[in-house]
Amino acid sequence: MNMSDSSILRAPVEQVFAQDLSRLAEKDSGPRPDGWLLSPRAVRGFILGDDKLGVKRKFYGDDALIDRCIVTLMSSRGLLLVGEPGTAKSMLSELLTAAISGHSACTIQGTAGTTEDQIKYSWNYALLLAEGPSPRALVRGPIYEAMQKGKLCRFEEVTRVQPEIQDCLISLLSDKVLHVPELDGDEATVFAARGFNVLATANIRDRGVHEMSSALKRRFNFETVRPINDRKLETQLVREQTEALLKHANVDVDFGNDVVELLVTAFQDLRNGVTAEGIVVEKPTAVMSSAEAVAVGYAAGLDAHYFGNGSVAGEHIARQLIGTVLKDNPDDGKKLRHYFDVVVKQRAQKQAQWKRVLDARRELDR
Repeated sequence: MNMSDSSILRAPVEQVFAQDLSRLAEKDSGPRPDGWLLSPRAVRGFILGDDKLGVKRKFYGDDALIDRCIVTLMSSRGLLLVGEPGTAKSMLSELLTAAISGHSACTIQGTAGTTEDQIKYSWNYALLLAEGPSPRALVRGPIYEAMQKGKLCRFEEVTRVQPEIQDCLISLLSDKVLHVPELDGDEATVFAARGFNVLATANIRDRGVHEMSSALKRRFNFETVRPINDRKLETQLVREQTEALLKHANVDVDFGNDVVELLVTAFQDLRNGVTAEGIVVEKPTAVMSSAEAVAVGYAAGLDAHYFGNGSVAGEHIARQLIGTVLKDNPDDGKKLRHYFDVVVKQRAQKQAQWKRVLDARRELDR
């Protein structure tokens, strides 16, 4: 079934930025590794932007990190992006995969229930019983497809998978060969085509995370994706991402600069444990990432559109912020109340939007 972009809840990166990829490919004259759709320089331009070609920046953070990631993906080692939740590891892996392979949906989503056959291959058991082991009965997993076609395979949340299942990647990354012992002859062995590699992500603080074995760690280069500390960059990111989500939802609201700055300021205060004025606040255990800030901004926009007058204000941010902070640990409520009583109350005396935040908090406390 063909679906238009407007009917898809979340289109893949290669569709969303198809014009950027086409423009870069047309002008790409740099050396290109075997199996790559774009040269490393064009991949960098896709992610960090290319003013000459009108390609916008998509990742805000450490530019040198992107160069290291691209170099790793050209090597024989896999790439593992680690960091706090919400630091855009998954987004970066999707951008890299779309630019290098042109297809970002070859993905394994790691969970406690992920099994080896979901990673490598399984069988159509009706055909297996009727015909025995055959290529027709084989159900190819993401790793099988990536090796056969010379593509990148994304492995999201690899450390959520049981260690004994994780370790099935060791031989695949070392030998670049997948064995299917049930089949005979040439069909029993899949040699990785040029362009194959594994791009994995892992959180460093969530519950339910398993330690990787030393042998598997050696097959990856680790790169840490850190939160954005530059307020200007984070404000730009939150605005662009929030507006893109609202546009996709056909929601037209007024999201003023003062409200976006308020949102980013509140998140940076709670993330860093200190305000720009030097006031120390307790950090909540909840993740106060840029991704969460975008989620709060998006929810505030929906609130303003459907229940307000179409203008996002401090009270909309306050309502969504409270839910974000309290979802992990009820004790964070005390920390948030302290933040309102000390920081928000002080700012409310000078700025109208902060006063609306404070008033909304008082309404919720009733």
